[in-house]
Amino acid sequence: MKLSQFKFKLPEEKIALYPAKYRDESRLMVVHKSTGEIEHVTFKDILNYFDDQDAFIFNDTKVFPARLYGNKEKTGARIEVFLLRELNEELRLWDVLVDPARKIRIGNKLYFGDDDSMVAEVIDNTTSRGRTLRFLYDGPHDEFKKALYALGEPPLPPFIHRPAEPIDEERFQTIYAKNEGAVTVPAAGLHFSRELMKRMEIKGINFAFITMHCGLGNFRDIDVEDLTKHKMDSEQMFVEAEACRIVNKAKDDGHKVCAVGTSVMRTIETAVGADGHLKEYEGWTNKFIFPPYEFSVANAMVSNFHMPLSTMLMLVCAYGGYELVMEAYNTALKEDYRFGTYGDAMLILDK
Repeated sequence: MKLSQFKFKLPEEKIALYPAKYRDESRLMVVHKSTGEIEHVTFKDILNYFDDQDAFIFNDTKVFPARLYGNKEKTGARIEVFLLRELNEELRLWDVLVDPARKIRIGNKLYFGDDDSMVAEVIDNTTSRGRTLRFLYDGPHDEFKKALYALGEPPLPPFIHRPAEPIDEERFQTIYAKNEGAVTVPAAGLHFSRELMKRMEIKGINFAFITMHCGLGNFRDIDVEDLTKHKMDSEQMFVEAEACRIVNKAKDDGHKVCAVGTSVMRTIETAVGADGHLKEYEGWTNKFIFPPYEFSVANAMVSNFHMPLSTMLMLVCAYGGYELVMEAYNTALKEDYRFGTYGDAMLILDK
């Protein structure tokens, strides 16, 4: 398929700038693959589509406050620093993006905080925007991380045109977030409240947790029309034995297996064996899923409404069928669904 097939007109006002008042009260569009039927319900009604011994797979990655603002030595120029990942714990080395990049060179020092208490030195230029920073901090590592994160803010995606606010500290995170490492949130998981998950548990639904640290590659523009030529950024992922046991048992017993979000779908499709069973896995994946694609593990999927031309939209089209998903997106636009990370959700059911 071609990039241009995933273009649609998304008016700015349809992009959600804030989350719904309650997590589980976003709208939910239910799309039935077998019949093409589309239903409109509230997210907490998702419970009605699943039964005892069905399984949900969640991504328990935890977003850290990756966006910082510093000042360049001598000039005092304001520089945005986006933390990507820690490269070396002992040396306090971090892989970062800086903006504006043209102002930052090797040897420059950056000062953070009202009192300039955190200082970093640029020691490497890796790409046009990327840099390696060494934070100059004496003290234990956990104390350093705490001080660094206190200076940061939730890294809202580029299409949310507003600064981060206190509400984002709680809501730009799933309630089951556990393993730190993501620079954006697995958005489909944001709709699950403690109350809803408790009700799911009472109904006998099982939960499997995998970890994929969602990276900025999710928002990178695709610059090729031929999708087979696009390369995804690699993201770190972990699938443990307990998740495999829960998922494989549900699958073998003929129950539903629901992937919550595109990051979960990419993870399980990376870690699946030739027999269709989920396998333990620790490593990295740059798996890019677009139509046509044969899925092996899940037979249901929860997803938010994604941006035009995005890799997430392509994966959802691969799962739900291109024509049906694009029809559902047209319906969402007509019916005033909210798009993006803080927007509404879609449930696609195989049967």
